[in-house]
Amino acid sequence: MLSMVHMTASSAMRSFWRRAANDCSQSGADIYKIAISKGRGPRDPINNGLTKLCRRWYPSAMIIEETMKAVVIDHYGGPEVQSLCDVPIPSPASGEVRVEVHASTVGRTDTATLRAHPFFARVMTGLFRPKMRTLGMDFAGKVDAVGDGVTAYQIGDRVFGISTDRFGSHAEYLCVPQNGAIARIPGDLPFDQAVVGEGAWYAHGTTKLLSEGKRCLIYGASGAIGTAAVQLAKANGAYVVAVVGSRHLALAESLGADRLVNYETEDFTAISDKFDLVLDAVGKTSWFACKPLLGDNAVYASTDLGPGWSNILLGAWFGITGSKRVRIPFPEDAPGFIRYLASLMAKGKFHGIFDQSYSLEETVEAFRYVETGQKTGIVVVKVR
Repeated sequence: MLSMVHMTASSAMRSFWRRAANDCSQSGADIYKIAISKGRGPRDPINNGLTKLCRRWYPSAMIIEETMKAVVIDHYGGPEVQSLCDVPIPSPASGEVRVEVHASTVGRTDTATLRAHPFFARVMTGLFRPKMRTLGMDFAGKVDAVGDGVTAYQIGDRVFGISTDRFGSHAEYLCVPQNGAIARIPGDLPFDQAVVGEGAWYAHGTTKLLSEGKRCLIYGASGAIGTAAVQLAKANGAYVVAVVGSRHLALAESLGADRLVNYETEDFTAISDKFDLVLDAVGKTSWFACKPLLGDNAVYASTDLGPGWSNILLGAWFGITGSKRVRIPFPEDAPGFIRYLASLMAKGKFHGIFDQSYSLEETVEAFRYVETGQKTGIVVVKVR
């Protein structure tokens, strides 16, 4: 008797689901759309069940999930290899939050990754084609879904941060770990003014060496890294000399630089001063040129490989000898730094300097502009 009841119930359920799947047909074609409600995704049990159902009864069915706009790359090259596509909206895994992205940026890391420069970077980014289909490290937006076990954030929280491992912020949605490089946006700061993490994170790789009374010179104090470095160095109590061109003198002064040097009219390597840190924030000088500026046990740091890869070679040599006098500022502890940066922003000790803004549809143009090397501060991509 129980067996008959079970068979009858199973038959009724199969009939119900078969009719539900039939309702998905379009003019008799084997294409069925399973609409995924907002907040769900392909890992959701309900969606998994519907997907398996259609694939069982209609093997040729194409399952179309809810999609988002994202700038996608399939191979290395110039800005033109990117295209705006519809891709599935990601679902947050356990311990992750999904961010509805409102703003992102385009920086030197994005342009270098797109072109696989330097070549050996392919070891991390993909030997023959990029592992990351969507670039963009900085993000700011709202938490719109959370995975299991998330307690640090709630839906609706306004957040910013950097996606250092996955990138992916040149898209309408992004999933990040709750314990990753993410923090709440201080106060009512607009989203397009909260995308400040990437350049500051790189700058922190060397400004963290500074403390009260230390002296530093920052060459190229007008870009995303340079403007962040001036503010972070001052927050540590250091004396800062900013080397910039004529049109950026007022900017460097407003950031708190103690002395300004106009490289268009003055040879900055000839100033009669010694420093504990010389940071080339644009990768256009060298340790050999800056050697007269370096005091005892001082550090020269550059954000680029240098002429003939000299910075890499010298960094390796000084590392072997134990002096570490030449460094490429590889940053560390992104989560801790983003929380520290949020605290500086809340205290009014750090703010972003912004150049041009582009829409998501104009991301290719944003890349072209950054590659001119003439940007001031941060180039923003307004996703929404």
